[in-house]
Formats: sequence, C-alpha cells, structure tokens
Amino acid sequence: MAAVAYNRPMVSKPVTTFADSLSAHIATFDRLTEVQPKLAAATVAIASSLRDGGKLLLCGNGGSAADCQHIAAELTGRLCAERAPIAAVALTTDSSALTCIGNDYGFDQVFARQVRALGRRGDCLLGISTSGNSVNVLAAFEVASDLGLTRIGFLGRDGGKMLANCDIALVVPSTDTARIQEAHIFLAHTLCADIEIAMGLVPDPKAL
Repeated sequence: MAAVAYNRPMVSKPVTTFADSLSAHIATFDRLTEVQPKLAAATVAIASSLRDGGKLLLCGNGGSAADCQHIAAELTGRLCAERAPIAAVALTTDSSALTCIGNDYGFDQVFARQVRALGRRGDCLLGISTSGNSVNVLAAFEVASDLGLTRIGFLGRDGGKMLANCDIALVVPSTDTARIQEAHIFLAHTLCADIEIAMGLVPDPKAL
C-alpha cells in the first residue's frame, strides 16, 4: 500500500507558540473577575436546588461535552475533601440515547429530549458552549424553561443566542475557543468547590 502524502503548507514559524498561548491564557484569566458575581449566583442556585432534592444536568458538544462529564464526575465523586456525593448528570455520556434520539429526532434534540425525560421543576441545567450558539444546547434550554429548571450558561465571545436564554450566564471575555475552554474548566472547578462549601459538605476555608 502506498504511503499517504500529506500536503502541509510551509511556514516560517509555528502559527501558535507556547509563549503566545500562555500570554493569551493569562490575558483571559486576568479578566475572569468580571464573571465572579455570576459564578456566585450559579453556586447559590445549584446549592439551593440540591438542598431541596434537585439535581444538576449538564450538556455541551465536543470539548464542552468532555467538560460536562468532568464536572459531573467531580460532583458525584469528590473534588478535594471526603464528603457525600452530589447529584449531577452529564447528558453527553449515554451513546445509546444520543444515537437513538439523533437518529429518530435529529441531533438538535439529543439534549432536549433527555431534559424532558429527566428534568424536574427546581433542577438546574448547565449548558456549555464556547460560541453560545449550539443549537442542541439552545433546544435543551427551551425545554428547561418549560419545565421550570434554572438555566446556567458557560459561554464565550459575546454569549451568542444562549445569552438571552440563560437565567445566569457566565461569558468568558475571549474570542479564542481554546482560551474559553480553559477558563470554563477553571470556573467549573471553582463552582464545584463553592457548591461543596455552600451545602456545608466541607468546611469553609475562610472560617478556619
């Protein structure tokens, strides 16, 4: 079998260097204090839901789907300290549900139909989208609104169409997908830790 030839354009230097990426990362993180009030609001909403017997549902695509799974694992497992598990479900993990719904109803409905099945009034839905325009996440938010779920968005750029469909929107101030995703997982880790503290499952370090 003949070797596959890959035609790669010649460049005088890498398109993105380590230094460029690090500089852009730092510049983005330097502005994250802008979303701190919204992160606090998300913490209050989710902790309140969980205390009342609710749960957190999560949805997103690609790298954002991986973030959903990561966040759910931090909550059902543990982040730092030993504590009771927290009810969180990533709607991105069930390949049978995703392919069944995608095949029968269209990919736009893969999250919306799961929210319709699993969501209950008082639950929270966290939708992650770097553009804020993911059609299937938007569809899930529409169902969440109908059912009385609190809709929280981890977004980027200008917030996209999801901005107007969130109860709480955390918009990372960047147009670079990689930097937005890096900020999203930082915010997610902080959110998980704050939820643990808000629910009294771990000590508040400020009170120690």
